[in-house]
Amino acid sequence: MQDKVSHDRYGLGVVTDVEEGIAVIVDFGSQTERIPAPYAKLVKL
Repeated sequence: MQDKVSHDRYGLGVVTDVEEGIAVIVDFGSQTERIPAPYAKLVKL
C-alpha cells in the first residue's frame, strides 16, 4: 500500500487500504474516499 495515485475528481492521493477486487481507500489529504472497482478515474503514479 501507500501507492501514490491521481483521481480525475479528487486529485492526488495515497492508497491507505485495499479491498481486493472490490475497492480501494484513498487519502486525498482533505478527505478520504472509497473508490470502487473498476478504477476508471484512478491512475497509479
